[in-house]
Amino acid sequence: MFDLTNKVAVITGSGSQSGIGFATAKILAKAGANIFITSTTDRILDRIHELRGLFGKDRVEGLPADLTDEKQVQKLVYETQRSFSKVDILVNNAGMVQVGHDQPSSKFEQLTLESWNYGININLKSTFLVTRYFLPEIKRQQIGRIVNISSVTGTLVGINGSTVYSSAKAAILGLTRSLAIEEGKHGITVNCVGPGWIKTGSSSDDEVRAGNFTPVGRSGTPEEIAHTVLFLASEEASYVTGQMIVVDGGNTVQEYKVQLDNS
Repeated sequence: MFDLTNKVAVITGSGSQSGIGFATAKILAKAGANIFITSTTDRILDRIHELRGLFGKDRVEGLPADLTDEKQVQKLVYETQRSFSKVDILVNNAGMVQVGHDQPSSKFEQLTLESWNYGININLKSTFLVTRYFLPEIKRQQIGRIVNISSVTGTLVGINGSTVYSSAKAAILGLTRSLAIEEGKHGITVNCVGPGWIKTGSSSDDEVRAGNFTPVGRSGTPEEIAHTVLFLASEEASYVTGQMIVVDGGNTVQEYKVQLDNS
C-alpha cells in the first residue's frame, strides 16, 4: 500500500528539520518517491544532505527559492524537470512564517496593507504560483496529485489576531475545490490537509499548551500530517478530490476546550 516508487514529488516549505515539509519529504521518500524540496533559505541544503544520507544521492534534489517571486518559481519548475524529467506529486506546504521575517499577529484594526500583502503572499500567492507553473508538468503524466497544506484556522475556526492567516488558509481551500473540479477529468486530484495544533520548531508555548486540551490530549506531530499527505498522494486516494482532511486530534468537534471534571 501507498507505493510511490518512480513517482516524483515536490514539497515546498521543507527547510525546518522539525517541520511538516521535511517530515513529508521523508515519508514520501520512504514510500519510494524521488524528492525535490525547497525553502526560502539555504538551510534547505542541510535537509537535502540529510535526505540523501537516508535515501541516496540520486533520489533527492532541491534548492532555495522565494515562492512569491514568479521567476524563482519558474526556475524551481525548470530545475525539477532537469533533475527528474517529470512531476507527479505537488505538496504546497510553504507559508505561515518565513525565516528572518518577524511578522507578529495583529488584530484587524491594526493591520496595514503591507502586513496584509505579506501574509497573503507567503501563504496564498506562493500556493497559486507554484501550482500554476507545476500544473502543466503534472498534466503531462495524465495522472497526478496536488496536496495543499491549509489549516483548521480560517476554514473551520478563527483565532484572535490571525485575520490575514485565516483569510489565506480559507482561500487555499477554495482554490483546492475549484481546481479539483477543473482537473478531475485529467486524472489529477487536488486536496487539502487541515492541521490543528501541530508541535514544530516554530510552535509557541501557548500553542503547545493548547494541544493539551484536544480530545487526544496532546499536540500532533509533523509525521502525523505527513502520513495524511502520503495517503492523498497515493493511488489508494484516487477517488478523493476537492476535500480537506482535518488532522487536529478532534479539537474542532468539541465545544469545551478545557477539561471538565465529569470523566
